[in-house]
Amino acid sequence: MRPMIVLLVGLGVAVPAAQSGPARTLDIYYVDTEGGQSTLFRSPSGETLLVDTGNPGQRDLDRILDVLKAAGVTRLDHLLTTHYHGDHYGSLLDLAKRIPVARFYDHGENIEKREAFTAFKTAYEAISRDKRTVVRPGDRMQMAGLDIRVVASNGDVLKANLPGGGIPNPACGEFKPRQEVVDDNHQSAGFVMSYGRFRTIDLGDLMWSKEFDLMCPINRIGTVDLYLTSHHGLAQSGGPVLVHALAPRVAVMNNGPRKGGAVEALQILATSPGLEDLWQLHWSQFGGLEHNAPGAFIANMDDLETTVGVLTALATPPAPAAPGAGQPAAGARRGGGRGGAAAAAHTPAHWIKVSARQDGSFTVTNTRNGFSKSYAARK
Repeated sequence: MRPMIVLLVGLGVAVPAAQSGPARTLDIYYVDTEGGQSTLFRSPSGETLLVDTGNPGQRDLDRILDVLKAAGVTRLDHLLTTHYHGDHYGSLLDLAKRIPVARFYDHGENIEKREAFTAFKTAYEAISRDKRTVVRPGDRMQMAGLDIRVVASNGDVLKANLPGGGIPNPACGEFKPRQEVVDDNHQSAGFVMSYGRFRTIDLGDLMWSKEFDLMCPINRIGTVDLYLTSHHGLAQSGGPVLVHALAPRVAVMNNGPRKGGAVEALQILATSPGLEDLWQLHWSQFGGLEHNAPGAFIANMDDLETTVGVLTALATPPAPAAPGAGQPAAGARRGGGRGGAAAAAHTPAHWIKVSARQDGSFTVTNTRNGFSKSYAARK
């Protein structure tokens, strides 16, 4: 059995000085990458972790840089790439040219043989040489004041119980396998982060079957306060064996207007025990009026004309299919899962910010409208 390792900042190199002085909260910034992922964590000591870098191109790069500036970040102490799909690693190389990165983390080799990935791999290995760590389940990423445990990586999942875990998961009995194409989503590196009594989880695009492997028959993680929806709220992830067992108080969905935000995923969240609120980076055109969160909880909205058009189309019964015409399969992917920035840029692009305290309480803020809601510590 591979022993658990501790991933020390710089692997013996002096820990970098905190930026802009210490904070009293763990601050989390969910960047709008139109259904990709880029999430900034700024610890109470000032250390930084960026998880994923959104899609390629200037749009997401500028949005990430805007958030770094707003957070007072001038260097990244840690940069974790959950997996090798373009909506997660797309801006990494360009970002590394704009801001220093002390350490890189990933799950290891890409199991997909894609020609487009070859150039990125060569450049990534060059810039991360002597600064790269491949993470495995059970590893701990070291940031002062935080406990960060890797729970999935490279197709493997955690086999030991975290504090608060080790209980039977009743949702496992209702689990139904699905047909899946085994790709790099299955290899996603995911972690649980704790700051005192506050706990949050980010699993990248870990798939339905791997969620079962992680959470069944024993829930080794326990519960969390804040859950970033797996796979942008697509129906291929975020099943009850994960979501209902984690019993988050708050979920943040990193969806785009036409990527993620699937009705099935929204329904699973709505029925999750103890869920108080869902916050979304975008209003989902698939969710309509019935399934989206209230507007105050949504960071980016379509313009009125687009919204009216979507709602009108949803209210209009579809025309009968021509004889022999194919129909989309139930649960079919909408919006893709490997990147490719389909959504047009809009300005400004708003983010969602979470400020968590050591006692387990936290506040979520929608930067579009300034709306904030505070959540008291769990009893």
